[in-house]
Amino acid sequence: MKLSKRMERVARMVTEGNRLADIGTDHAYIPIYLCEKKRISSVIAIDRNPGPLKRAREHILEAGLSAYIEVRLSNGTARLEPGEADTLLLAGMGGLLMERILGERDEVLSEAKELVLQPQSDIADLRQWLHMKGWEIVCEDIVFEGGKYYPMMKAVQGPYRSYTIQEYHYGRFDLQQSLPVLEKYIEKHLRTQKEILERILARGKDSPVTGEEFARRDIRLVEKALDNCREELARRAKAGEQLEEGGKRPDDKMSGPD
Repeated sequence: MKLSKRMERVARMVTEGNRLADIGTDHAYIPIYLCEKKRISSVIAIDRNPGPLKRAREHILEAGLSAYIEVRLSNGTARLEPGEADTLLLAGMGGLLMERILGERDEVLSEAKELVLQPQSDIADLRQWLHMKGWEIVCEDIVFEGGKYYPMMKAVQGPYRSYTIQEYHYGRFDLQQSLPVLEKYIEKHLRTQKEILERILARGKDSPVTGEEFARRDIRLVEKALDNCREELARRAKAGEQLEEGGKRPDDKMSGPD
């Protein structure tokens, strides 16, 4: 099974050996891919629409993986029992919908070990919701494919570090796997915010003062995020140069005589 770049990066976040519940599985591409790679022990592929599930069953049968992937017609986690899955994966839907699906049955959410999420919208809101529910984000990634950016994250249960407004919008840069892509993503946001301000200013007296104030505030927020992203890029580049020049990291131990 060959996946798109977005789906392959989502699949990569699933911890090896875990039991997976793919909620909103569509054609079950990610479950098939992970089983073929022998990355996971079993999958429950869930979707609320019979059409995609029918095609999912066909793909699973063609791949010879019916013993490893169970297909269930279910609205979210309605037919998922607590403790049946270590990883809950939701991809390609809005962040608010993810919150609703995960929040509908706390007994299922509390028994999961990790969440792998690729929200299409309301990403800052989703990060806040995860913290409110006691989940710590441990990995961030972002993919540019087909002219669109796709942020994604992995979370585990446990105490979390307090986030700034910037971090809720763009994630913690030290957790980001694809900083150069995130830099482009933030640059795009900055262009958008500046275009909004230009439209407000073009209206002149007809535009409310508060609109201009909010636009300038948002620009300052995005500019600061871009500066911080570039600082982290520079820090990583410097660390990479040190590794290349020295051959070892400063904390690497030299092997002594036997």
